Amino acid sequence: MSRDEHLKKRWEILVNKLSEQFSDGDPLELDGIIYLVGIQELGQYHRRYKKDDKLDLMHIAICRLLEPYGYYEFEFFDEEGWPHYTTKEVLPALKPGEQSILMKEAIVDYFMEKEYID
Repeated sequence: MSRDEHLKKRWEILVNKLSEQFSDGDPLELDGIIYLVGIQELGQYHRRYKKDDKLDLMHIAICRLLEPYGYYEFEFFDEEGWPHYTTKEVLPALKPGEQSILMKEAIVDYFMEKEYID
């Protein structure tokens, strides 16, 4: 099985598992999964978030997801427990499809690292 086929299969497994757990089975989209990663990384599960907070959560997630690729580096937690990252390397200009593949790969790797999927 090719690398792309492995990614596609793992992505489908992940989406199904997360959708069952967090959206009553309605398939989660990429942005929704990124948001869940942000909440996971912040660790403040039982609170309501404002619109600006939701964007910040997605930013946290993207930084954490792309950290293993060398684009970001964790710097510190602020007094409210929010993680902060510094940019190590500017992301290359990617077409939308390439961005999607990179994020899906990073998300699958993240959830494999967390032992949520195999």
